[in-house]
Amino acid sequence: MTSHEMLESDFATLPDLVRAFATERPDDIAAADPVRRLSWSELDATIDRIAARLQADGFAKGDKTAIAGLNSVEQMAVILATLRAGGVAGLITNSATGEQMAAMIADTGARHLFLDEAAAASLNGQHVTATDRIAMDGSAVGAPLEAWMAPGGAKPEPVAIDPLDGFNIIYSSGTTGTPKGIVHSHAMRWQHIQRGKPAYGAQAVTILSTPLYSNTTMASFLPTIGSGGQTVLMKKFDARGFLELAERERATNTMLVPVQYRRIMALEDFDRFDLSSFVAKYCTSAPFPAALKAEVLRRWPGGLVEIYGMTEGGAAFILEAHQFPDKLHTVGKPAPGHVAKVIDEAGNELPQGSVGEVVGRSPAMMTGYNNRPDATKAMHWYDADGNLFYRHGDIGRIDEDGFLTLMDRAKDMIISGGFNIFPSDLEAILLADERVVEAAVVGMPSEEWGETPVAFVVLKDGADAESVRADCNAKVGKTQRLSAITVVEELPRSAIGKVLKRELRDAYAG
Repeated sequence: MTSHEMLESDFATLPDLVRAFATERPDDIAAADPVRRLSWSELDATIDRIAARLQADGFAKGDKTAIAGLNSVEQMAVILATLRAGGVAGLITNSATGEQMAAMIADTGARHLFLDEAAAASLNGQHVTATDRIAMDGSAVGAPLEAWMAPGGAKPEPVAIDPLDGFNIIYSSGTTGTPKGIVHSHAMRWQHIQRGKPAYGAQAVTILSTPLYSNTTMASFLPTIGSGGQTVLMKKFDARGFLELAERERATNTMLVPVQYRRIMALEDFDRFDLSSFVAKYCTSAPFPAALKAEVLRRWPGGLVEIYGMTEGGAAFILEAHQFPDKLHTVGKPAPGHVAKVIDEAGNELPQGSVGEVVGRSPAMMTGYNNRPDATKAMHWYDADGNLFYRHGDIGRIDEDGFLTLMDRAKDMIISGGFNIFPSDLEAILLADERVVEAAVVGMPSEEWGETPVAFVVLKDGADAESVRADCNAKVGKTQRLSAITVVEELPRSAIGKVLKRELRDAYAG
């Protein structure tokens, strides 16, 4: 079956698509990182050698690998080889604490741990349950991958893959305890490949600077490789390095998080870079200010698409910002085949236009949390017809056109003196102040009000914090006023750009 026939079918696997591209376009570049470039035939052969060695070690259908490291073509090959061997890729969060990483590895139950020097440094000597360590970068932290793989020309035994078989485990970005392992099926990932087809294809060159263990990255990685495009991996993001790479590679697509867009657009020489090759730019994972969307649309060629959703699945919302410039304050409409509603605190469905917790359902929903049935059940909500929806944990409103405006995470909403305060409302006012570079608002305990809003801001040189606070408070109602403002050098963020509000609360309380 040709790659075209596969992509037009009801279901195909990513390893089979790679095999088809290797047959049809063996010498075209499939993947590149700062060190290596692999053609489709080279990538396919590398996948075969890794999968064959896994099987020689007794790796069976449904077994897991644990994969931890900076972006590289080797890491990409290990993920795909795990799938070709019939297994599930356990994607370990490299930016977590060593203790958390060790717990994630144990959660996968993997015998094989693929890692690099950066991951080994993050593990910081923690004991891990995986008995076999393979160094993807050839370093001394494990058996060098090249030497460990089966000999050149080796082929694994074919494995029949069912759509509902596991594809990967991605770990949630919890800041305390062990993040939950989110299991995705091949069927769910097939939906992502299919959804991305129009903007990708064999001519696509996609730059990815967020880590491969993140669903943010997967949202562009999967349709790129699944449609035969070229994946260009950055090990670590920096704004000027990204632009230089994009210009040199004639990039057509990318996935960036909002803080990356902000840092790129802030470069004084941004406009000197030739970005005319871009077809589509994507954004997800964190709030994307409307003013920043507008600036990207004005100054950066190609379309801009915001994706809102959860790693767990549920409903995904798509905002084609270049098509709906009057809706930049929203995160878009549900993707085709996706259904979303809002519910109140008691779980009752609310009329359209009401503010409530977002729930959603779609063909792209996780199998469940790995080894956590109770946590999986807590995600569930059923409508009057018995249809399963996932609770997003976000507060929002769906307007008469079907566009969703997000207010906040339900857990971040501040209740002060009995009134609900959405931090995003205050953050929007602060960010509109030209003296403010970044802002985050959190609720802090208050004897008088129960909770009170406190702002953490990054200011431009010479700006006065109390003046910023006073101007913000003059624009809001009495119950919303900031009780304090704290200047920080930068906001703490996860590897994919989410502001870690728990760290701000802890620092302030301490």
